[in-house]
Amino acid sequence: MGKFVNPFTDIGFKVIVGSELSKDVLIQLLNAWLEGEHHIEDLVFLDKENHNDNIHDRGIVYDLYCRTSSGEHIIVEMQNRWHSCFLDRTLYYVCRSISRQLQLPPEHVDEMAVGLLSEDSEEVCGTKTNPRSFGKRYKLATVYGIFLMNFKESGLEEKFRTDAAVMDCETGRMVNPHLRQIYLQFPYFTKELSECETLCDKLMYTLKNMDKWDRMPGALKEQVFQRLEQLAAVANLSEADRIAYDKAVDAYRISRTVEADCYERGMQDGFDKGIKEGARNIALRMKKQGLSDEDIAGLTGLPLKEINGL
Repeated sequence: MGKFVNPFTDIGFKVIVGSELSKDVLIQLLNAWLEGEHHIEDLVFLDKENHNDNIHDRGIVYDLYCRTSSGEHIIVEMQNRWHSCFLDRTLYYVCRSISRQLQLPPEHVDEMAVGLLSEDSEEVCGTKTNPRSFGKRYKLATVYGIFLMNFKESGLEEKFRTDAAVMDCETGRMVNPHLRQIYLQFPYFTKELSECETLCDKLMYTLKNMDKWDRMPGALKEQVFQRLEQLAAVANLSEADRIAYDKAVDAYRISRTVEADCYERGMQDGFDKGIKEGARNIALRMKKQGLSDEDIAGLTGLPLKEINGL
């Protein structure tokens, strides 16, 4: 184990980008990912829990959810292991954030929502509405979903970064800029430090390798890396975070080892069956490590009922 936290653990992710203390680093990362498209000056952290309207759905909890000073919403998710329907889940996350913008509290429902009675009004089902004002209630801020993936997703091209948007299939022209998804498959990031020419490349190289380092490489001279060196040092963790981090690292190592084993087994016996068996093995080991059933469910993707029965 190196001097710095593993950003692909929950605690590592939190200390690097998930708090007010690390907001400056998060802004640098986001600007690197969005370079040429958007520049963030400041942001605020939002409630990460997105409650669902459906009583049968417990809702979703984002790893990181924030709003920029110019109004864009950004979801950042760190996913350490493959699971089925991952691309569907990421689309659901972004769509939920979009729909959340339209869930205005009653005191904010004004003439924009119900229509202005003017000379432009028209009668629909016996009610006067203003089509211009009615349309404004659907004006959206852009939602960016940025997904850090420590695995390869077969539904994506075999490359590090995939940018998805609502496009015209024939011309490639963007139809609606307000739904944006950026997938970062870290197994495909294979550059050495000497090959990293941009700040974005250097940041990606650091995230992928920093948990193995005893010190930051001398070639990383930008101020953001000095800040990362302070934030990400294991020695600087609080006692509670250090205990949680040690457990998270154990779970991470078990997950990676068992996943590699079940992948080999899956190549012979069927990949899905191997993944399911591997997830159960991970869950059993996590139980022995003292993790709660809820935490195990979040890490393995297994149903809580199945974990309770192990």
